[in-house]
Amino acid sequence: MRYVYIGIAALVALVVLIAVVGWMLPVRHRSTVERTYKATPADLFTLITDVGSFTSWRRELQGAEVLPQENGHARWRERTGSGPPITYVLERTIPERLVVGRIADTNLPFGGSWTYELTPAGESETTLRITEDGEVYNPIFRFVSRFVMGHDATIKQYLSAVGTRFTEVTVNQ
Repeated sequence: MRYVYIGIAALVALVVLIAVVGWMLPVRHRSTVERTYKATPADLFTLITDVGSFTSWRRELQGAEVLPQENGHARWRERTGSGPPITYVLERTIPERLVVGRIADTNLPFGGSWTYELTPAGESETTLRITEDGEVYNPIFRFVSRFVMGHDATIKQYLSAVGTRFTEVTVNQ
């Protein structure tokens, strides 16, 4: 029985340590990842702004629905297999060049905005750079986001999904 108590104490100590470290981390973070695809800026812009087609190329989504505009801004809701549905608002667009969206929900343990920059990279090639200006409010989630998943995990998943539609170009650096 003594070992059970030691195990429980160790588990509690680990959770407390994770929470303390998470509490010390900043709430806000910024991550940027980019990839180049064999696609025109118009093709990529259409892909990343057509909410109705999201489930055809983003496998993690179970649903995506267009919502009524709010203050002149487009809105949509995404559902995944894990977690609650998330409502997004499109804050700014420059056709074929820029898309800025943010999480509209205020009751989640995270929030933030994503900036999608499209830059021509050659004949029929475009670089898609995504910058996440994220916020993680829960200290345990903050620890997991920073040390387990990585702040750029969602961006990389998204860019991989884009790669199912357009061939990724290897860029020599």
